[in-house]
Amino acid sequence: MTTTSELRVITTKVPARLDRLPWSRFHWRIVIGLGTVWILDGLEVTIVGAVASRMTEPNSGIHLTSADIGTAAAIYVAGACVGALLFGRLTDRYGRKKLFMLTLGIYILATVATAFAHDAWYLYLARFFTGMGIGGEYAAINSAIDELIPARNRGQVDLAINGSYWIGAALGSLAALVLLDENLLPAGLGWRLAFGLGGILGLGIMMVRRHVPESPRWLFIHGHEDEAERIVDQIEAEVGRETGQDLPEPAEAVTVRQHYVIPFTEIARVALQRYPRRALLGLALFVGQAFLYNALVFDLGTLLSGFFGVGSSSVPYFLTIFAIANFLGPLLLGRLFDTVGRKPMIAGTYFGSAAVAVVLAVLLVNGSLTAWSFFLLVSLTFFVASAGASSAYLTVSEVFPMETRALSISLFFAVGTAVGGITGPLLFGHFIHSGHTTLVATGFFIGAAAMALGGLAEVVFGVKAEQQSLENIARPLTAEEADAAWRGERAPQDERGRLRPADVRQAARERDQRIADRTAGRRAREGTGARRYRPGAGAGSSFYSPGMAGTTGAASRTSAMAEQRLDEEIEELVRALEESGPATREGLEQAVHGRSWGPGRFAGALREAVEESRARHLPDDRYAPPGRPGKPGGASGAHRNRSA
Repeated sequence: MTTTSELRVITTKVPARLDRLPWSRFHWRIVIGLGTVWILDGLEVTIVGAVASRMTEPNSGIHLTSADIGTAAAIYVAGACVGALLFGRLTDRYGRKKLFMLTLGIYILATVATAFAHDAWYLYLARFFTGMGIGGEYAAINSAIDELIPARNRGQVDLAINGSYWIGAALGSLAALVLLDENLLPAGLGWRLAFGLGGILGLGIMMVRRHVPESPRWLFIHGHEDEAERIVDQIEAEVGRETGQDLPEPAEAVTVRQHYVIPFTEIARVALQRYPRRALLGLALFVGQAFLYNALVFDLGTLLSGFFGVGSSSVPYFLTIFAIANFLGPLLLGRLFDTVGRKPMIAGTYFGSAAVAVVLAVLLVNGSLTAWSFFLLVSLTFFVASAGASSAYLTVSEVFPMETRALSISLFFAVGTAVGGITGPLLFGHFIHSGHTTLVATGFFIGAAAMALGGLAEVVFGVKAEQQSLENIARPLTAEEADAAWRGERAPQDERGRLRPADVRQAARERDQRIADRTAGRRAREGTGARRYRPGAGAGSSFYSPGMAGTTGAASRTSAMAEQRLDEEIEELVRALEESGPATREGLEQAVHGRSWGPGRFAGALREAVEESRARHLPDDRYAPPGRPGKPGGASGAHRNRSA
């Protein structure tokens, strides 16, 4: 390993070589091998909620109370916090692959060990290490995914991966329906097999991960540039054989200063001294969503069983609906975070979920709720809170400098979750165990207050980050030019130390202007009329689980790069149409090798080209350059603005 004295400034094209790769089986391996951890998290959290009530029954084979279930949930969250902090630091020091294999191994062993629990202390220990594995997974795989997926696909891939949390939640609920059916399995066996499911899924993921390489970006920044070049050579050879394409020349080289890791003390110093208001905002948002989510998700099964007489075998039905409500929240509200704006939507979702929670608590005290009316109000609370929970990660990702972004999320996740995510399950577990409806209602009042404080912090300290570049929101702490200044060196201008040619600079200015116009046009289209409210996430939003440390930064960090790649794709489409004339959609996709751009990229670029009148949509799903007539019966004005 490189020592501190050997760290130096290097120039490399490894990032550009990775970003210009066409989509291939290699990238699917990354998605399957690394991204499926969110399914594991959703499976873990939901299975605990589904089997919790069964584990408190006399014939379960383990003697637990509802308070014990809450304690186990709090210990799981504590383990996730410890794992995120510990393995996050080790990931930066020892590499992505070593840690994402180690943390998955810890998760597999711990969740299988949970299946053999015979007493409360054993369950607590197993859940702590399970949480450590999941928390460590976030730290290791988020970095690896960011660094291996091409820039043009990164945002969309992150969106799909993050949404898979609730797929795991739904799968966990459906699996519990079978495993808790006493007609099929004894009461003391089904819940044990439920925990074993996570281990089986984890083993399958580990088999795929064996073929995922170390991140070349981590290698060259830690002094192993030769190994980074070798790995990229292998990836390029594999992708070239599969696609049969000649890879384009990589873009410009990047000059970086090699380093080990930025310590948490430096992150805390930056947050408290340079951005104290943003630090308070991040903590308030994290504590609020962590308290409400972890308190209810882990204890919902015992709450339904203990106060509304829902049988343990019926709880999974409720949790499946609960998972769907959580998925639909960010799906339907996500676009508004970019069109209506960050501050009104973040504050609105926090205040909105708090208001519904207060109504629920009041009706609970009055004894006015049935099992279904209670559950519908809980689902409505979390339909709104789910989008709010996402915004906590989104906010911390956007408002702190680039160099501290990933570890900032880990730090705020750990502190916020330690305060809210541990106390929430502990309080609710003991309130439920008391058997007093008033105490349970008090728990909802506390959760509402925590969310309301988060909303108030957004009103006072919130940042209008929508449609803003990250560098405008938070200036990077250092850049190579700044480093050169204090070292008394001449700042590098390109990989040869020469000024960039005037024509290159002019082309870059034209590209930047196109991107600015495109972004403004897109925002205007999405911010008016019915489009403003259509389902789907906007440019800067995504789906997140309450435990997803570090996920939201992925799409945001690469938004500028993704816009540049979109511009390149549109230009390629326009050139192909100008050279060949009108073409079918399939013919145009083949001419530009659109399939290798990645899932949905060709359709998105073609749609954008039509929106900008850079291409025309003709009858019979054909396309032509603007102003050029098609074959007989060519395009009419009615087709000019049709979308792809």
